[in-house]
Amino acid sequence: MPKIALVDDDRNILTSVSMTLEAEGYQVATYTDGASGLDGLTSERPDLAILDIKMPRMDGMELLRRLRQKSDVPVIFLTSKDEEIDELFGLKMGADDFITKPFSQRLLVERVKAVLRRAAAPKEAGATVVNGEEGAPKTSLERGSLVMDQERHTCTWKGQRVTLTVTEFLILLALAQRPGVVKSRNALMDAAYDDQVYVDDRTIDSHIKRLRKKFKSTDDSFDMIETLYGVGYRFKEQ
Repeated sequence: MPKIALVDDDRNILTSVSMTLEAEGYQVATYTDGASGLDGLTSERPDLAILDIKMPRMDGMELLRRLRQKSDVPVIFLTSKDEEIDELFGLKMGADDFITKPFSQRLLVERVKAVLRRAAAPKEAGATVVNGEEGAPKTSLERGSLVMDQERHTCTWKGQRVTLTVTEFLILLALAQRPGVVKSRNALMDAAYDDQVYVDDRTIDSHIKRLRKKFKSTDDSFDMIETLYGVGYRFKEQ
């Protein structure tokens, strides 16, 4: 039974999220601030931590910074505002995913499952699929300078690591699997979200914007994600 640590100063969120996760079979430990959360996370290592960013005594960013000095436990951030600087900074520090409040409980469960799958991926990858070849387990996908390891949920561009959230990884994977084929926003929603979760078009557009920015920070000439206005997006054929 995976153990999840939930750190948030909102007791309503602590109650509702812990009930949802326990109903899914997880063991949940709750903490009401960053300082007590750090003590709990270091004394009883969970399989995953869900941290609010804005908390008294110690915020989520500082908690993650201190936690990374002692542990590599996977971390999902809960944030009440959709600020890109928080996400970029948090990912650089070692967060695994971000969820913006208010959020669907089902969305949170799916993100928890995805991050736990990534954390549990074997250290040694199995067979590799190169340029979409058939007949082997799909553990790695290569598209020119892009390499995506589906077991580890890692991504590199021209040999350099690009840190993506789980959602961003799934959207990019859906595009890269079929270069030149246009994916509608609805198709990308289906690829990245559980079918019980509703997100609007602007959510997908925001993820695409962040994907481009992250790749451009590695390679300013990156232009592999194309927009077809009124239709959707595609990964450029090489």
